[in-house]
Amino acid sequence: MADYKAPVGEYDFLLRNVIDAAHVLDVTTGGEVSLDDVREILGHAGTLASEVIEPINGIGDRAGNTLADGKVTTAPGFSEAYKAFTEGGWVGIGLPREAGGDGMPGVVTAAVNELWSAANMAFSLGPGLSVGAAYALFTAGSDKLKKVYLPPLVSGGWTGTMNLTEPQSGTDLAGIRTIARPRPDGSWAVKGQKIFITWGDHDLTENIVHLVLARTEGAPEGLGGLSLFLVPKYLPEADGTPGERNTVHTVSVEHKLGIHASPTCVLDYDDATGWLVGAQHRGLEAMFVMMNVARVGVATQGLGVADRAYQRAEAYAAERIQGSVAGRPAGTPIAEHPDVRRLLLSMRSTNSAMRAFQLQVVAWLDLARAEGDAQSHALAEFFVPVLKGWLTENSVQIANDAIQVHGGTGFIEETGAAQYLRDARILPIYEGTTAIQANDLTRRKLARDGGATAEAAYTLVEAALKPLRRHDHPVAQRTAERIDAAVASAREASAALLWQSKDNPRDMLAGGVPYLLQWGLLAGGWMHARVLTAALDAPQDADNARRILDADFYGAHHLSRIPSLTEVIRAGEIV
Repeated sequence: MADYKAPVGEYDFLLRNVIDAAHVLDVTTGGEVSLDDVREILGHAGTLASEVIEPINGIGDRAGNTLADGKVTTAPGFSEAYKAFTEGGWVGIGLPREAGGDGMPGVVTAAVNELWSAANMAFSLGPGLSVGAAYALFTAGSDKLKKVYLPPLVSGGWTGTMNLTEPQSGTDLAGIRTIARPRPDGSWAVKGQKIFITWGDHDLTENIVHLVLARTEGAPEGLGGLSLFLVPKYLPEADGTPGERNTVHTVSVEHKLGIHASPTCVLDYDDATGWLVGAQHRGLEAMFVMMNVARVGVATQGLGVADRAYQRAEAYAAERIQGSVAGRPAGTPIAEHPDVRRLLLSMRSTNSAMRAFQLQVVAWLDLARAEGDAQSHALAEFFVPVLKGWLTENSVQIANDAIQVHGGTGFIEETGAAQYLRDARILPIYEGTTAIQANDLTRRKLARDGGATAEAAYTLVEAALKPLRRHDHPVAQRTAERIDAAVASAREASAALLWQSKDNPRDMLAGGVPYLLQWGLLAGGWMHARVLTAALDAPQDADNARRILDADFYGAHHLSRIPSLTEVIRAGEIV
């Protein structure tokens, strides 16, 4: 098995030459953090990911978790790895300083989170949910709750979960039946059952903080009647240490296709003691803070798994000798078979596009928060569903292609390639399926402003072609021509959807996922154009030669799909 190589150098190149992270760091940290500091942070994260977290990935996949006497025991090595993770202060790296975190901007935390996800997606889910819970509590919780629960969440001493789904209520949260009744002391008795609760129970920490959506007695029907409650596994004593066990019971641990080392639990709340977070009947607003953090986080998980699957496939193809390779001497590895080379270039060029796109979206989020920049906010809002949907769909495809590169050995579990496909398959489903992301993109983001933000994004893509055209290089010229054609076709798709939104909304919904994927492909081409410009501006070396090749391949093999998606979108629902 090839060792995981954290893409520290690639992030350094993107942050210095493509995203203008220097400006982002300046406005978000007041100049306290430099690009050199970020590279050092990523270096330390890469070491932990490759030497501590990645080695237990396969172990966790095979061992899974066990439930006995109401207690969940995690896979061997996970407790030690989590201790190293928390001792390094990694849980709170991106949380606000006011919450006790390090206050690093998204351009840093997104990069770090890719490394955790690539090394061990199942492991990364636990700290990721804790970060979301801390954000929600910091945003909507009372001072009393924050005083008790924020410090251990930020340090990683306790973990957090989000409890939405119930047997009868998945995507449609209006069907939630968990009930909360007030008690005289100001607490609430929460009763109901929640399913699919990621890291719902485990033995890594001394307490778990559950954020639970529930309905209060007499609350309005639908989403407007939901409230959010903090329900700990153990009720804290006056000094904050865990005390009496709360009446939250782990009914079972789900048997899943993938992420076996992540304990996904069915939890039963039997009049468990909880406290209201935020205003009554405004629970969804507070939970959305956590859900928005999770959407970007899931996209990052997709990128991480995709890159790890690619690295494994690349290493295998570089060593495996099978058959004669056309136009190459005897003994040439399979990496030089034209179709294997096509698969590897497709994976690599897509991963490069996704990594740059992720950084751009989180940079907009950083600038929107730090500067109140309206355009950054609008662009981030528009592209977050694209980021989540496109990266996770690509993750499944790339993991699938990695198995294809391995051939028959990829279908054998001992090889390890299959785990990435099994793990990645959940990503386009949870935190909102790709269709839900597409509905958000079309019905809310596109139709809401009549396509104004979409047009602003098209204009930005076109602006990236001006510096590219200054290079008298065949790949630069081809890339500019391909993006020009892609933008023209994509504009037609947006116009068709806007017309459908007024004439027949079902047609718009039927074309939603193709539209989301089209935007992802175009955003990837835009990123490659910018990376290509930076590569051509720099001294030529092996890394820049790779970037030039990736841009050329992506343009021919992926941007070329945009016109066909426009035809799909125009067709609407076929009845």
